[in-house]
Amino acid sequence: MKNGIAVEICAGSLNDVITASSFEEVDRIELNCALELGGLTPSVSTLNKALAVSEKQIIAMVRPRPAGFIYTQSEKDLMYEDACVFLKAGAHGIVFGSLNPDHTVDEPFAIRMVQLIHSYNAQAVFHKAFDDTSDPFLAAETLANAGIDRILTSGKQSDALKGAPLIKALNERCANRITFLPGGGVNEQNAKEILRVSGSREIHMSAKETIVQDGEYFAVSKERIENILINL
Repeated sequence: MKNGIAVEICAGSLNDVITASSFEEVDRIELNCALELGGLTPSVSTLNKALAVSEKQIIAMVRPRPAGFIYTQSEKDLMYEDACVFLKAGAHGIVFGSLNPDHTVDEPFAIRMVQLIHSYNAQAVFHKAFDDTSDPFLAAETLANAGIDRILTSGKQSDALKGAPLIKALNERCANRITFLPGGGVNEQNAKEILRVSGSREIHMSAKETIVQDGEYFAVSKERIENILINL
């Protein structure tokens, strides 16, 4: 935590977890794979290793594919089963999201997932599928009623700074019922302003850089985390 702000790092690999864990101010790590695709379900082995090497809270993503958040029943069953495996392994939370074809929250699935996650005393997090909903206030009410603990959002904009006014409105509408976690395009220049405008006391970032090594991939940058933390 930095200046009363909870800091979450989005990690796409075990190396990212190790990098993020080296900072005392980092509170949580959202574990994914394939950050280039927006983050997908990591392997069980990666989660087990992450839990072994890090003392931070590890929140595991369950997202079976890129390209939208409207899933078949078999895909939702897979997400549920992955969540079961991760929770049994010791994950401190699960991040997921599923929408109906009309871009409202898939409420029955959200309730089913929350009941599973809370049965392990873990955190239930709805990811940026929230930003694809047709009515964010209705979506927030639905998720709060389902028992979701936290929503990751860029305020339905390309980055959290542009979406900060909506996040502020959501915070005001749903005060004390659910936590809104600003994320998306967070950097050294805008992190403090995102928090100021949105009124949030938590922030999510990948702090990533592009690595060129027999191809290109994203990785968490220690230098970028340092710079963002300095400016919080």
